[in-house]
Amino acid sequence: MKYRRKEKSKAEDLQGADQQERKTQENKLEERHDTIESLQKEKDELFAQLQRVSADYANFQKRVPKQISDTIGYEKERIIKTLLPALDNFEHTLQNAHSAENFDVLVKGIRIIYDQLLDILKSHNVEQIEALGEIFDPAIHQAMTQQSNPEKEDNVVLEEFQKGYRLNGRVIRPSRVIVNKLPEEKPGGGQEAALPEQPEDQFDAADGDESTDTE
Repeated sequence: MKYRRKEKSKAEDLQGADQQERKTQENKLEERHDTIESLQKEKDELFAQLQRVSADYANFQKRVPKQISDTIGYEKERIIKTLLPALDNFEHTLQNAHSAENFDVLVKGIRIIYDQLLDILKSHNVEQIEALGEIFDPAIHQAMTQQSNPEKEDNVVLEEFQKGYRLNGRVIRPSRVIVNKLPEEKPGGGQEAALPEQPEDQFDAADGDESTDTE
């Protein structure tokens, strides 16, 4: 009798353990199911975000070129509008040139227009490069040739062929100049004329820019 009771109790214990194991497995499966659902939801959200980002980027690629084109067009229009008053004054000067009292009056009118153009350039952050009487600087000056003037300092700019300009501090065209080169002294006390040291490629560059300057 006792043996049967023990067997029954053992069977009940095993049955309870099996139930507990099944319950544990069910809980694990439920947790995994919840995890899968959460990951699936997160994946769907990320995919939706990716689609929105992809669409925004596609629109950005279409929009930016037009914005750049519009900005360039606006800047061109703005610059042209600032030049029109000077052009008007120049036209009036030419129309009245035949009735000017003398040559000095005509020159004065042209000078006013020139100063007006310089003011317009300054409004666009364009400034002239100082050259005449300055020490030659290859970063802002372009030596066209050399001369020897004993009354001037060596390596100083004697003449200026063409004005140079900076835009926002950056050189957009160097000044074309003549540079003073004094003769070098010989060991015996004499002097020997120095040969020009202008690089050939610089002359070539100067010749190649003529078509640009005349436009």
